[in-house]
Amino acid sequence: MTTDATPPHHTGDYQELVDEISALLGAPATLENRDFELIAFGAYDSEGDLDASSLDPVRTRSILTRRSTAAVRSWFEGFGITRATGPLRIPPTPEAGVLRGRICLPVRHRGVVLGYVWLLDDDPGPTAPQLAAAMTVTARIGALLADEAQHGADLTRELRAVLTAERGWQRDMAVADLRTALGPRADAPHTLVCVAPWPSADPADAPSVRTIPGATALCTIPWGATDQSLALLMRLRSPDTLTPATAAATRLLERSAPHTAAGIGAARTGLADLGSAWSEASGAARAARAAPHLGPIAEWTRIGPYRLLTALPPETPQDPALAPLLSPANHELARTAETYLDRAGQAARTAAELGIHRQTLYYRLSRVEKLTSLNLNEGEDRLLLHMALKTARLQTNHRAS
Repeated sequence: MTTDATPPHHTGDYQELVDEISALLGAPATLENRDFELIAFGAYDSEGDLDASSLDPVRTRSILTRRSTAAVRSWFEGFGITRATGPLRIPPTPEAGVLRGRICLPVRHRGVVLGYVWLLDDDPGPTAPQLAAAMTVTARIGALLADEAQHGADLTRELRAVLTAERGWQRDMAVADLRTALGPRADAPHTLVCVAPWPSADPADAPSVRTIPGATALCTIPWGATDQSLALLMRLRSPDTLTPATAAATRLLERSAPHTAAGIGAARTGLADLGSAWSEASGAARAARAAPHLGPIAEWTRIGPYRLLTALPPETPQDPALAPLLSPANHELARTAETYLDRAGQAARTAAELGIHRQTLYYRLSRVEKLTSLNLNEGEDRLLLHMALKTARLQTNHRAS
């Protein structure tokens, strides 16, 4: 349990320190974390405005998208920036999109690199005393990053405890710990985002919370037998808009593997109902993977019947009467029945969508009735078949993950 009721808020501090370095060196500086995600940008030059000539493709992308590509990261790391303890000069390489040389000031704390301050290398460039003065500022940045990383680790642990605790006193205690860690922010409107499957359970592979506007905490949660999901606690401007959560999900999906989906729970005020919000978010992610028309980002309030079906355990047994239809040998018949029921029993629309003659449709539906002993003229039989087909779709996707 963390005992600090006031979480560190360093955005302004980072900007002030980067501006201080820019002033010391007479050049615009940028601060990135060790994953090359932009934290702060100091737009200083001798004329008072940042000239377009100060930019090259790599620098422009970093500022506009707030991160660099894996190729750019690998290229810079090839110059030894992860091992450097002092200023390091990197020559221009036009073919890599680096039109001007760089000076890298490694940001370290207790020997561990936590980020980098970058500036363009001019001729003659900053003097040794100027760079030495700038390095003293990077030490202060390193202390802030370390403090923030520790607090982030606390929030990760406490959010995971809330989402994995049993209902009752265990969850209540976990929520109390998370509320203490968040301080006044705990009473704001929140929702949860689930991205699944997530490629790694290693916290070092997760994105930085500070690079996702509105994000409060994140952690990984088991997803199925072997995979992981990423849980993101989002602070909302109001309970009526999930726009920040949708934007965060979009950004996270950019870092995910193909066939990954995201789900967003309904908004809550405060933390007391986070367990239910997580069930909704993970259920919406399952629905988005099972029904492509819902994804790749699905809101719980908009997934229709899947709100009921995702509440069932993933391995809920199917009705025995449906087993013959759900066998691989009858896949086409099951698809025909599902499309027919999705189209409210309208034969013309169903045949057009499947690209078959209407008589072929009727023949297939008669075979479905014989396999299942269901009467498709009866509403309850239709309901049973429809729900069974949707449940099978969910279970198939869950096993595949």
